[in-house]
Amino acid sequence: MNLNNPVYYLKGVSNLRASIISAELGLSRLNDLLHFFPYRYIDRTKFYKINEIINNNSEIQVVGSISALKTIQQKNGARLTGKFQDETGAMELVWFKGYKWLKDSIKINTPYVIYGKLNYFKGVFSIVHPEMDLLEDYNRKLQTKLQPVYSSTDKLVNSGVSNKIFRGYLQDLLQQIFEQIQESLSAELIVSQDLIGKKEALLNIHFPTSPEMLEKAQYRLKFEELFFIQLQLVRKKLIRKNKIKGYVFAKVGDSFNEFYSKYLPFNLTNAQKKVLKEIRNDVASNAHMNRLLQGDVGSGKTIVALLAMLLAIDNGFQAAIIAPTEILASQHFNAIQELLHKMNISVALLTGSSKVKKRREIHEGLENGQLNILIGTHALLEDKVKFHNLGIAVIDEQHRFGVAQRSKMWQKNELPPHILVMTATPIPRTLAMSVYGDLDISVIDELPPGRKEVKTVHRYDSNRLAVFKFMKQEIEKGRQVYVVYPLIEESKAMDYKDLMDGYESISREFPMPKYQISIVHGKMKAADKEYEMQRFVKGETQIMVATTVIEVGVNVPNASIMVIESAERFGLSQLHQLRGRVGRGADQSYCVLLSSFKLSAEAKTRLKTMVETSDGFKIAEVDLKLRGPGNMMGTQQSGVLNLKIADVVKDTSILYKARNAAIEILQDDPNLLKPANIFIHKTYAEISKTTGAWSNIS
Repeated sequence: MNLNNPVYYLKGVSNLRASIISAELGLSRLNDLLHFFPYRYIDRTKFYKINEIINNNSEIQVVGSISALKTIQQKNGARLTGKFQDETGAMELVWFKGYKWLKDSIKINTPYVIYGKLNYFKGVFSIVHPEMDLLEDYNRKLQTKLQPVYSSTDKLVNSGVSNKIFRGYLQDLLQQIFEQIQESLSAELIVSQDLIGKKEALLNIHFPTSPEMLEKAQYRLKFEELFFIQLQLVRKKLIRKNKIKGYVFAKVGDSFNEFYSKYLPFNLTNAQKKVLKEIRNDVASNAHMNRLLQGDVGSGKTIVALLAMLLAIDNGFQAAIIAPTEILASQHFNAIQELLHKMNISVALLTGSSKVKKRREIHEGLENGQLNILIGTHALLEDKVKFHNLGIAVIDEQHRFGVAQRSKMWQKNELPPHILVMTATPIPRTLAMSVYGDLDISVIDELPPGRKEVKTVHRYDSNRLAVFKFMKQEIEKGRQVYVVYPLIEESKAMDYKDLMDGYESISREFPMPKYQISIVHGKMKAADKEYEMQRFVKGETQIMVATTVIEVGVNVPNASIMVIESAERFGLSQLHQLRGRVGRGADQSYCVLLSSFKLSAEAKTRLKTMVETSDGFKIAEVDLKLRGPGNMMGTQQSGVLNLKIADVVKDTSILYKARNAAIEILQDDPNLLKPANIFIHKTYAEISKTTGAWSNIS
């Protein structure tokens, strides 16, 4: 039997069942089934005598025989009951489904092993729908101690694929293909990492012969999974550094030096200087830069990106910034235009809202090389946007762009432009290694001098009047306030109602003409949104009532309070991003988290974390533990983390070992061509075929 065969090649798996297994669990080939691992195990080492059973409602296992069966009619059908007994006493077995077939198949007065959840009613112990094996079949099985439990769905169970049936499929499969299972790691790696073999690991992950062997099997398979992810990422990085050539920015010229000496708005922090040095080393070499720049909100990533773009301009190249929203693109444009307005550098903004005439001018300036920096949204990715010689592309909040979109930036030139990816969402080191392991990573981990930490407090809805009073006090000082309501896709109608109700209550508490209020939400036209945003930016309104559309993109140094309504409905990352909207000026700023009294344990942890720390990386670590890697990265980035058994949060030590092993092997044998690495090479080639990864674009 070939592991690439469809699941229906297995005995007992009809075409219909195979299609349901494929649809519900994503398992279409026998190899998928083999690598579908149990999520827990039941200890079947303990056997009870019926007179030992106590009413603790737990799962039990008994050896005995059925002495009689009886069908009992009920209002809505019938049930089958069986008297099950051993030498110490008797109990009842009950079936509500499939009882007609069971009645004919059960052997009376024949030894069975039964297992199930115990019920106690009117002095009688019973098990509903017990798992049953003839004692002689039970003794012939691969193992009878720790029994695997697999993830399932209602549709699977209703189609007859119970956990017992599923176990049977795995047992049949292993018995048929056990000798065909090939090793995927080198002998040297197995010895150095103290791993068991692949055959042993797959056998013991499904049917452990002991708790010790189960632990060894789990370790081996976790290591292997993480090792091949790291092998892909590290190899991509090596190929990019050695084979993919980038433009050389050989000199630090007039534009860079003039800006640095005359127009830099503040002295760079040590962290910014360190990152700038890393970028300069990248672009001065012949290799292609692919660097991830992490830094909290307000840490000064944009200035670093601008200096990198000035290096490109000094060497005769153009630069681009692509942002996920028009608001953020406009903010970058305004900030950079303001910084460069005394210099002879042309900057343009291109978004979906750009007028036809303006677009024509931009296209022309791009192609003849007169335009130095283009800032925009997805509009930059359109085929008709052609650069004269794009030297560097800065991608902001890159997790909002799909890989296919980002790849279009590569096609703008003969050689790919240098790529600087920026994110204000701090990424824990383990996650960065697993998702962005092919990039070089830079971190700005200090805020510019003079920045005060935002004071964060948690208040319940009952404290709302005190919060309003505090808002009035700050407005009296000339400050401005954000009040943000949640926006969750599934409940737009409810969210809109919350926002409008909130707006009305704030309007009553802060009446015109003394107070002016802006409102911004997703249902507004772009022009109306921009108008309200600008009123707030100019200080014409004191309060901005909004949904999370202001999460990124609005920079108002005078805003000193962020009130987050229903804070328990936000994720940690969102809360941290929203808090970053204030604290941008010299004044003390505040973040008030308003919530109801009904809080889940997870919501309490989120709010407590926000109050206790403003360190984005600490917050990201907590977020990772709460949500897991897939949810944290979002659907566009989680593909590489569809892990079958490993967990980047719990298995950090294994991840480091796997990455170090991958680096060591590739340094010695970059193309995995040495005889010792034949199994690794073969597995790597198979994985590369199935992942369909974009090999050079992060």
